[in-house]
Amino acid sequence: MKLISKRIGVAILPALLLTAGAIAATAEMPAVVHKPSVEVRSAPDLKAGKIAVLQRNAAVKIVDQNGLWYRLQLADGGSGYVRINEVRVASAGTETPTANSQALFGGNAGQGRSTETASVRGINETTLRTARNDAAGLSRLQAYSVSAETAGAHARSQGWQPVRIAWGPDAAAARGSGGQATQAEKRATLSSARGLLSRLGGGAIADSAMRVADRAVGKSEQELAAEELELGPAIAGRVLGAAPLWANPEAQKRINLVGRWVASQTSRPQLPWTFGVIDDGEINAYAAPGGYILVTRGMYDLLDDDAELAAVIAHELGHVVQRDHFEVIRKQEIAKVGKDVAMAQVRPHGIAADFARDYVDTHGAAVMISSLDRDAEYRADEAAGVYLARAGFDPLSFYAVLQKMAALGTRPARMSQLYRTHPPLAARMDRLDQRVSR
Repeated sequence: MKLISKRIGVAILPALLLTAGAIAATAEMPAVVHKPSVEVRSAPDLKAGKIAVLQRNAAVKIVDQNGLWYRLQLADGGSGYVRINEVRVASAGTETPTANSQALFGGNAGQGRSTETASVRGINETTLRTARNDAAGLSRLQAYSVSAETAGAHARSQGWQPVRIAWGPDAAAARGSGGQATQAEKRATLSSARGLLSRLGGGAIADSAMRVADRAVGKSEQELAAEELELGPAIAGRVLGAAPLWANPEAQKRINLVGRWVASQTSRPQLPWTFGVIDDGEINAYAAPGGYILVTRGMYDLLDDDAELAAVIAHELGHVVQRDHFEVIRKQEIAKVGKDVAMAQVRPHGIAADFARDYVDTHGAAVMISSLDRDAEYRADEAAGVYLARAGFDPLSFYAVLQKMAALGTRPARMSQLYRTHPPLAARMDRLDQRVSR
C-alpha cells in the first residue's frame, strides 16, 4: 500500500492509506486531461518515475483503476498512471450497458454489480409522500446500529487513524443555531400582551394573533434537537415503506461500522447515528434529521471500497450536521403559521413529538428529495472531504465517487432524482478542485 498526502483548504493532511491492488477494468473509459499539465507515472506512486506529460484537454483512455489512481493507455502503446482528479471521465452521453460497465471498475468489493441488471424502483416525491411507515423495517434498521466504541475498535483494526482538523462550519454547527431560552420561557413574556389584548376587546382576532406569535417564537437548541430526534425515525420509517431494507446483513453491518466511525469525527457525534442500505436500484442516498442515513443498493454496488462508502456517507453527514433538511421542514412550519395553529399547543406528551407526527402525517418523507440550495450541497461536499480526512481516509475518495457517477451518462434513469436535487457533477468537482488549489 502506498502513502499519499492531500491538502484541503489551507490544512495539510497527513499521509493516508490507499487501497491496494488494481481492480480489473471491464472496458476502456474515455477521459480528458483536466489539469494544465499532468505527469504520467510508471506506477501508482507519486515517487514513481515520470514517463510522459499530458496537456489540458488531451483525450485519453482509462483502462484500469488502482486505488485513487487511473491507468491510462498511452499513444505509444504503453501505459502509465495519473491521479483520479487529474483527468475527467468523459460522460457516455447516453445510458447503455457499455457505458454502465465503463463506470463500474469492480463494484461492491468484487461481489458483482447487481445494479447492471436490477430494475430501478424510482423513489419519487409521490412515493415518499404516500408510503406507509415500515415499523418492522425501522426496528431492523435500528438493530444494526453500533456504538462509537464498536466503530472505533473496527477502525483501529483497519488502520484508520483519526486526524484533528478544524473546520469553521462544523464548529458553528456544534454551537447550535437556536437560542438558549425554551419556548415555554419565551411564551411567558407574551402573557401580559395576551391579557392586554383581551381587555381591549380583541376577542377571537386577538387570540388568533397570539397563537401565531406563540408558534413563531424562536426555539432553543434543546427544542430543535428534540424535534430532530423525533423526526429522524418517523421519516426513516416512511423511506423504508417506499424501499425496504436490503436483506444483506453483511452490507448493513459494514455500513454501520464505517458510517458510525466517520460520524464520530463530526461536531455532533452524540446523535443516535443509524445507517442502512435500502433495496432500490437507483443511485442515491438520503439523510434524515437526527442521524438516519440511508444509501440505496444502486449506490452501494457502485462503490469499490470502504473509503468510497465513507465518502458517500460523509456527504450525507454534512447535511445532518448542518441541519439542511431540518431547515426545509422548519421553513415549511413557519410558512404555515396563521393557517394551522395546532402545533402551537403544548400537549401532554410534548410538542416535539406532536411536531414530528403532524409533519410526517402531512408530508411523509418527501423532504428527502427536496432540492436544497446549491450552497448547502457544496457545503456538504466540503464537509465530506473534512470528515474523510479526520477519519483517516483520503478525501480524493469522494472525487472518485463523483467520477463514477459522471461516467454513467448524461442524466441516466437510475440517477434522475440525484440530478434533480443536486448541482451538476462537473460543477461539484470544479468546486473541489478550487478548494484543493487554495
